[in-house]
Amino acid sequence: MSDAEVLIGEGAALLSLQDGIAHLQLNRPESANGLDIPTLEALYRALMVCHGDRRVRVVLLTGAGANFCAGGDVKTFTSKGEGLSAYIRQATLHLQVAINAMVHLDAPVIAAVQGFAAGGGGMGLVCAADVVIAARSSKYLGGATRVAMAPDAGLSVTLPRLVGPRKAAEMLLMNPTVDAQEALELGLISRIVDDESLLEDAMDYAKEMAKGAPLALAATKRLLWAGVGLGIDAAMPEESRTVAELCKSEDVLEGLRAVIERRKPEFRGK
Repeated sequence: MSDAEVLIGEGAALLSLQDGIAHLQLNRPESANGLDIPTLEALYRALMVCHGDRRVRVVLLTGAGANFCAGGDVKTFTSKGEGLSAYIRQATLHLQVAINAMVHLDAPVIAAVQGFAAGGGGMGLVCAADVVIAARSSKYLGGATRVAMAPDAGLSVTLPRLVGPRKAAEMLLMNPTVDAQEALELGLISRIVDDESLLEDAMDYAKEMAKGAPLALAATKRLLWAGVGLGIDAAMPEESRTVAELCKSEDVLEGLRAVIERRKPEFRGK
């Protein structure tokens, strides 16, 4: 492998690129990667760098320190006093923009989760990722109603989609702490790995995904997210249109030839 190229080397969200994998790391370990407005702005900037760089085939999202993301930065929220409502309005807007950027990014997003993924921030990022690789000791918590708030980051839509409406209601209304095994059984996460090998295993998974055809991965991701609202009758014509459009690409011919020649394809995103 080549050396990683540093795209953003300081601040609340770091970004590097290596062999098609953009590693985006939340970088506030002292606050459990709690999300305040500057952090959300940094996250969005990093996602936009990924969006604008055609070399990016997969985004690996991680959190520095012991926790992936503990949600909103409660100390910052508390410090706002009577100005909290105005601050939260701005913060949730920034969070919505970041979540939308993740969902609409062409590159699939893999989240590697350790410690807590909590609140609209942590759970929202987990639910907006396309694949979630989780440490065995990781834990998941809604948390909003616990502090008399309501879900944000699209959780009222994405969580029921993943775990079903009844379980989502329980998780968001009662705030149980869900361990990794239950999260896997519910469909909230994709797979569990040992804590000590989380980053290595997630990176290996990202490397394997990055070998895929970029245009096909992007189109499939778009179909999966669009299908949430379309329903099957509307989704099938859209699938047909997408497949026909992809068949204009060089990657499709390369994939077909590779099957015939019994070799691994070399996709170029063209």
